[in-house]
Amino acid sequence: MSALSRRQMLHTASCGFGYLAMSGIAGASLDARPPRVRARAQRVIFLNMAGGPAQLDTLDYKPQIGKQPHAGSIAHFKKRGNSGLWVSDLLPNIARHADKLCVIKSMTADTSIHAQSMLQLHTGDRLRPCPSLGAWVAYGLGTENENLPGFISFNTAKPSEYAAAQLPSLFGGTPIGVNGEDMSKATISNIRGDHLPLNVKRRQLDLIQAMNRDHAGLRGDDAQLEGVIQTMELGFRMQAQAPELLDLSQESKATLERYAVGKNYALGTCKGSDFGRQCLLARRFCEAGVRFIEITHGSWDQHTDHRRDLTANCATTDAPIAALLDDLDARGLLEDTLVVWGGEFGRPGLEPGKDKDQTGHQHRAFTFWMAGGGVKAGHAHGETNHDGSVVVDGAVHFRDLHATILHLLGLDHENLAVVSGGRRIRLTGLQGGKVAQGILA
Repeated sequence: MSALSRRQMLHTASCGFGYLAMSGIAGASLDARPPRVRARAQRVIFLNMAGGPAQLDTLDYKPQIGKQPHAGSIAHFKKRGNSGLWVSDLLPNIARHADKLCVIKSMTADTSIHAQSMLQLHTGDRLRPCPSLGAWVAYGLGTENENLPGFISFNTAKPSEYAAAQLPSLFGGTPIGVNGEDMSKATISNIRGDHLPLNVKRRQLDLIQAMNRDHAGLRGDDAQLEGVIQTMELGFRMQAQAPELLDLSQESKATLERYAVGKNYALGTCKGSDFGRQCLLARRFCEAGVRFIEITHGSWDQHTDHRRDLTANCATTDAPIAALLDDLDARGLLEDTLVVWGGEFGRPGLEPGKDKDQTGHQHRAFTFWMAGGGVKAGHAHGETNHDGSVVVDGAVHFRDLHATILHLLGLDHENLAVVSGGRRIRLTGLQGGKVAQGILA
């Protein structure tokens, strides 16, 4: 059978997923693999606050001290929990979890350009296509559930943020929704097909796979073709579980309200993304064994009307994140689930008495937080100067963040690598990163 006719058949087969991964896959497996070093976490939920959250008005308190007014915090803060972490009044629900948080006040990146810094956050490289963090995790550990992908990306904006790049495509993120899409209607493409019974679709796939294996026998050791065979099998298995996980109709009214599912504060830069639905779905996929789950609130790029837009962004994300932490903790999942919150950079503070309500970009000093998965709880790591513009202690670059996340998962960032085009590629790049020992429990 010619390559053209095979491709046409895969594309039109009634299975509904035959063409799911014909973009080229090196042979690989999603089977779960043991970590190479002691693992504190089994999975990651990354809360991607795209656009640059204002750290000085959320988690890095910079009050007016001294006689000379300076750029700093305009939100009210309080010390929270037994740990006494400073958390803004704009995040009252997350503040309840202060004793679970490890706040990293000393993050740094290489650029204040949105696209480049977001790429660096996800892949370690701000210029070239490289595998994303989630793809590396799936590649290094496999999946805990053979019926689901190892990496799922909700409300994603760009394919580069979930790309496998030089890794086998099997490890790339499965996108559910794109930036601005109605998340209540978002689904996984190419796995649904209700016009035939499952047993008939199984027979169709068996026929296609038999042809693939015959074809593979003629081509020798063809890793790309073997990868296609595996991915088509995953696509078939996903039919049994993924649609059920995406269906929230069985969740109680109280649960939907806690997560604020369907509630959006569309104001200024804050756009409706049904962030609560994303958080609830993240919990469900986490329980089902997905290794890496990314959810996105892409509305933090606020330059004018800072107070208004910041308040809306916090109101949209605060309750759902708190509900997610509540459930992970109550269900015994937080201990080995690493939750990570942050964006591609932060924002400078506002100076009291100034008429302008405007902020810019700040990549030299900004804030992330983590919870669960082996990090110190109720802990603040690093420090910035009086106006939050410079890190003065405990700097953590994106490369260090990546090294630390992989370390908590039992993966060695120095040796988790692939060779492509004669170049050795790893998440922490040529420069490498350092595990932030100060945040480890």
